[in-house]
Amino acid sequence: MDVRDTETILAATEDTYGGVTVDMKEKMDSNPFATSLTASMQLWKQQGKKGVWLKLPIELSDLVDVAKKEGFVYHHAEETYVMMVYWIPKTPSTLPANASHQVGIGAFVINDEGEILVVQEKYGKFGGTGLWKMPTGVVKEGEDISDCAVREVKEETGIDAEFVEFLAFRQNHKLLFSKSDLFFVCKLKPLSSTITKQDTEITDAKWMKIEEYMEQPFVKESESFSSVAEICNMAARKDDAYSGFIANPKTKKRPGAKSYLYCNKIR
Repeated sequence: MDVRDTETILAATEDTYGGVTVDMKEKMDSNPFATSLTASMQLWKQQGKKGVWLKLPIELSDLVDVAKKEGFVYHHAEETYVMMVYWIPKTPSTLPANASHQVGIGAFVINDEGEILVVQEKYGKFGGTGLWKMPTGVVKEGEDISDCAVREVKEETGIDAEFVEFLAFRQNHKLLFSKSDLFFVCKLKPLSSTITKQDTEITDAKWMKIEEYMEQPFVKESESFSSVAEICNMAARKDDAYSGFIANPKTKKRPGAKSYLYCNKIR
């Protein structure tokens, strides 16, 4: 007899890759869930489905063990849910892995007097070291990299600024939670000059001549910091010695979605 005649099949949405997604929203006890999940898996195997995505809200975390016994494994977790997956075919799974990178920014903000905006951090690797550095931060979900640079500068220093171009980016591996890291150096133009530092994270903030910044011992000794400083120094010159990537907005078909193509300025 077909399992659909005797058991309750979990509601699922089909995707374009031959898989299904189950988004559990209604309260269900472990025993009936186990029965429904087993029956559903039998049906999806008969139908030749491939990947099964199971989204369990934190309120239904007691169902995780049931799914694990059925063969599901963790894919990723957010504040309000855990996503588990099951690859049905006997071939190697082609399901996309969890996010592999964290994306961060460094903001090179330079004014007309050749001064750059620098901060001293209270915490982290450079907390209490006396190092003057660029404002930095992590890109939020759904946030454009250029917008992140503007936001971080405002939050840490109170300075309003506008994005000009990307000067460089760096990739590192095996950092936070063994994930990789992409770090974008962004050139910004200040729209204000009076600094109001963020007391919770920043010890001090000021405008500093770029030459003074580059003469700091740590900047001179660090290959990464010195390389970025040299690029920023070239980008600060008036003779177009260095040209970065500007943001070219592109139209997206999805309402409300933004997209940018970053490339050298077309002369």
